[in-house]
Amino acid sequence: MFIVNVEGAVCKDGQWLMITRSMKEEHAGGTLSLAGGKVDREGHTLDILERTVKRELYEEVGVEVKESVTYVYSSSFVTDDDRPVINMVFLCEYDKGTPYSKSPDEVESVQWMTLSEIMNHPKAPPWTKESVQRAEEAR
Repeated sequence: MFIVNVEGAVCKDGQWLMITRSMKEEHAGGTLSLAGGKVDREGHTLDILERTVKRELYEEVGVEVKESVTYVYSSSFVTDDDRPVINMVFLCEYDKGTPYSKSPDEVESVQWMTLSEIMNHPKAPPWTKESVQRAEEAR
């Protein structure tokens, strides 16, 4: 059974909302990332991926995005403890809120960064660079 994870690519004034993952995180602790998280089990429901990405952005960094989110792409990976994950990235339009580390166990820091800063950041893993690059193209 796959874990389903969603990430929100939020751009405002030419900068992307990025987090540095907490070192307490079981996957990729200390790396630069988009904010997001796992889809919860809800039974029969609609728009679960879209609602999850909005919820995760608010829970992790205190930012609200506009109603419509746009699918960018999906990928898969296997965690260090051998759990398969499907990851989906959504382009989200910033609405309101000042981003901050609302969930310190998950988010060490929050920052707005340009595409160039992300691509040249020493703690930006290849999958984060891929996600932001694809979101930039979708914008």
